[in-house]
Amino acid sequence: MRVFFAAIAAMAMGLPVPAHAEVAGKSEIGFVTNVELDVPGKARDEVWQALLKPSTWWNPLHSWSGDADNLYLDAQAGGCFCELLPLPKGAPAGTRRGSIEHARIMAAMPPRLLRLNGALGPLQGEALNGTLTILLKPTSAGTHMAWTYVVGGFMRMKVEDIAPIVDRVLAEQAQRLAAAAEAPPAAR
Repeated sequence: MRVFFAAIAAMAMGLPVPAHAEVAGKSEIGFVTNVELDVPGKARDEVWQALLKPSTWWNPLHSWSGDADNLYLDAQAGGCFCELLPLPKGAPAGTRRGSIEHARIMAAMPPRLLRLNGALGPLQGEALNGTLTILLKPTSAGTHMAWTYVVGGFMRMKVEDIAPIVDRVLAEQAQRLAAAAEAPPAAR
């Protein structure tokens, strides 16, 4: 049923419809989400290039600054999926911008796999470890994307409450990445 509602919401927003989105497993100390969708007519290299520019596809509502232009991804081991924060008004000269590390890159195997380690969004304030694997596979019709996010550790929120929210947010981001990859290069 959740896939049905995700598909309706995606169509209403003009986003690609996920082939599959679900909380695949959960326990008292963690959960796993899976999102899979196809990007028709786009080669894996094109989807990979779009993935490397989160400022063009990440929903700014799911950022600390409210502006996706502040996001960047350094796709190499030890690199950062990070966000620069604007300087506060009236900040003294020489004040450095704040920053947020959303995740650290564990593995980058262009153009097929990106693996990140980080507790995303509201999970960041908990004692959690999260591993997001984004796998791109060529198909006869384009590229298949699979996002798997495995989260575990101690959290003050209930898994049954937060897991579906994280699943929806990641499905949205995957859909937005697919839409960005489908856009003409000049529009990215």
